[in-house]
Amino acid sequence: MSSVHSDRPQATVPPGGAAGPRAEPPIRLAILDDHELLLDSLASWIEKNAPDFDLVLRASSWLELVHSDAFPTDLVIMDLQLKESVSIGARVRTCRAAGAKVVVLSAVDTPEDRDAALAAGALAYVTKSQPISELLSAALSAAGRGAGRTAPAPTAWRPKPLIPQSARPRLSDGERQALVLYADGRTTSEVARAMNVQYETAKTYLRRVREKYGKAGRPTSSRADLIRRAAEDGYLT
Repeated sequence: MSSVHSDRPQATVPPGGAAGPRAEPPIRLAILDDHELLLDSLASWIEKNAPDFDLVLRASSWLELVHSDAFPTDLVIMDLQLKESVSIGARVRTCRAAGAKVVVLSAVDTPEDRDAALAAGALAYVTKSQPISELLSAALSAAGRGAGRTAPAPTAWRPKPLIPQSARPRLSDGERQALVLYADGRTTSEVARAMNVQYETAKTYLRRVREKYGKAGRPTSSRADLIRRAAEDGYLT
């Protein structure tokens, strides 16, 4: 992952007057693509030419994205096809459940792929043959933001290690199913309906999941934390 920290000047108040209106902060952006050349070139271009975005995370795998402390970001630009066996629908729904908007970038453009991405909640689908200006326009539209901010400066990054089997709590079938459904964006009531169980039963499953991960030293205080744990342990496929 790449965490990028910006040293932006603070707004000042002119002598004898009030400060002008404060500009909106830049859009916290993540890029997910397992083609390193494209990932690096797109990240470099955005850092130098797109001041509306603060590129806080670049990831070459799905696990790296959701495992990062910077996740969720405001927006994720993700490649349609990854080497990992995680569907585009699952990836988009997971990001949306965590609070991140999604733009899908693809080398192919079939109705099936486009429909799957948009049906899962992606706000735009852009092919790699389109100009980068169109990608950035789609990203700005998805984020609902304007222009005129200062570009961030990149820093070094390194991926985090995978979670060893010994650190994975042993979940029952019900607990694992509840975790996957909740990480996919469902409320506790919706989890209960999908599992055909009572609300209190679904709530108990999720409570036990949090307790087991807590005992394993892997906190799950938020939905984003639960999404990380589910992804780390291979449940989001």
